[in-house]
Amino acid sequence: MDAMLLPAVDEDGAPFWEYAARGELRVQACAAPECGRLRFPPRPCCPHCQSFESEWRAMSGRGRIWSYVLPHPPLLPAYAAQAPYNAVVVELADAPEIRLVGNVVTGPDAPLNSVDPARLRIGAAVKAVFCPVSPEVTLVRWLLER
Repeated sequence: MDAMLLPAVDEDGAPFWEYAARGELRVQACAAPECGRLRFPPRPCCPHCQSFESEWRAMSGRGRIWSYVLPHPPLLPAYAAQAPYNAVVVELADAPEIRLVGNVVTGPDAPLNSVDPARLRIGAAVKAVFCPVSPEVTLVRWLLER
């Protein structure tokens, strides 16, 4: 695996990364019976009802590209050799209010530049795959669905 920046795993977000390591895409939700709304990024308190109760709900792993960019030139030296690559924002099919950032690749372990940028479109259907990049972090990446 090429050098890359790894996300910081904090107490609120740790369950997200633990589920990803098991190949599950889960999103934090308010566990207050009168609320139940999803939230991302994870945080200790519900922004809607201020409850501190939470749970992690399984998502299907399907979504649509909401936005994307092809960094030219890459701002970080660790990514220069992989250019051109994509960075996408994916709107989850199960929860359109939740958007996750990642990369569209041809397979879980494929390089960031494995998808021809001409294939990317706003609204394109994608599905989650999981790529372990360190002992602590498994990234959620995306495959284009045909």
